[in-house]
Amino acid sequence: MEPVVVVAVLSVVLGALIAFIFFRNYLLKQRSEVQAIAKPELHSEPKKQSKPPQSISKKSHPKSHSHASDKDSNKRHHPLDLNTLKGHADSVAGLCFSPDGHNLATACADGVVRVYKLEDASSKSFKFLRINLPAGGHPLAVAFSDDASSIVVASQAMSGCSLYMYQEERPKTTNDPKQQTKLPLPQIKWEHHKIHDKQEILTLTGATASYGTGDGSTIIASCAEGTDIILWHGRTGKVLGHVDTNQLKNNMATISPNGRFLAAAAFTADVKVWEIVYSKDGAVKEVVKAMQLKGHKENTGQRIHFTIYKVFSLLFMSAVTWLCFSPNSEQIITASKDGSIRIWNINVRYHLDEDPKTLKVFQIPLHDSSGSALHYDRLSLSPDGKILATTHGSTLQWLCIETGKVLDTAEKAHDGDITWITWSPKPIPLGNERVVVLATASVDKKVKLWLAPPVNSS
Repeated sequence: MEPVVVVAVLSVVLGALIAFIFFRNYLLKQRSEVQAIAKPELHSEPKKQSKPPQSISKKSHPKSHSHASDKDSNKRHHPLDLNTLKGHADSVAGLCFSPDGHNLATACADGVVRVYKLEDASSKSFKFLRINLPAGGHPLAVAFSDDASSIVVASQAMSGCSLYMYQEERPKTTNDPKQQTKLPLPQIKWEHHKIHDKQEILTLTGATASYGTGDGSTIIASCAEGTDIILWHGRTGKVLGHVDTNQLKNNMATISPNGRFLAAAAFTADVKVWEIVYSKDGAVKEVVKAMQLKGHKENTGQRIHFTIYKVFSLLFMSAVTWLCFSPNSEQIITASKDGSIRIWNINVRYHLDEDPKTLKVFQIPLHDSSGSALHYDRLSLSPDGKILATTHGSTLQWLCIETGKVLDTAEKAHDGDITWITWSPKPIPLGNERVVVLATASVDKKVKLWLAPPVNSS
């Protein structure tokens, strides 16, 4: 039995030795891992504390912060970038200057309409009037009515779209100086709900009825994402007319500066134009179809079999994305997905079947990485009719309307897509001079003011 006992004892000893060696190596390994983890922490901590104490003092922190901000602003600065209007907490969908150019209204997805006072375009900060919409609604677009004291707002809510007309009340005369400084908030003068069959309003534009026997009041056009467009009287909210584009889906609509024409860009390559006819007493009598602008085509250059799917594809590829009128209301400028801009003469005797004429065609000078032509999302013509401001995504571009040449480009004008652009109708103060500025809005919660680039007459 002794050999058996010896073997058993040896087995126990060897097992214990193996177990000891295993656990020893395991503990040493764990210790080394703990040290390896601990050393970087201990090493990094002194690094943070090795800096002089004043580096985290209140005095030095603003310096480093401002230096970073200056560096970032210099990186993004463009020579024409004049100023930024602050205060928006969400995407800005719409913009509109007052008729005198001294006020700029913005429609923000945070549920607030802000009316900025542009006393000097170079100011570090601007005073603004805050208009909170009724609960549940957020503004989509804005348009001034007869003057800077009244503004029409398009709002989207769960129940559909609404229109509100806000007007500032005149302050009551009083001998109390404290009450004189408090201006009354704008009040709702008229409102309409669930308009356009609850469809979203894409654009809201206004113009003064100065053509013919027009009474000089403001006409507002609301364009829905469907096919209908409604004309409203700015002061009273009365419906003046209703048209249907019958083109599957609208892109936008606008009124000529003199209040004579209404034009719409929709799903197809054709632009429909209506005339707003005024009666002898100056009121709107009717809205009649005047003409159609035909000329934009698909840019494939290929002959294909016209199946229903391909017909719709071609219509989409040549659709007019945006349009604007010239200051004299005699021309229309259109941008299409076919990669071109067209300038049309609409000062024709359409009632005698005289067709509008294409005056100029420019190729859009933007291309993607594959070399394919891009289209413009927005257009806005300067008050003097010389500079066409255009956008694609976050890119802002200025063109000479005479030659079609690019005057300047800001490739990243905003940190997101540009949602709206508009020129000030009149020069506004800039230090000791007065200038016309371009305003842009974006999903990046910013509104920017831009100077106009110089135009070479040659």
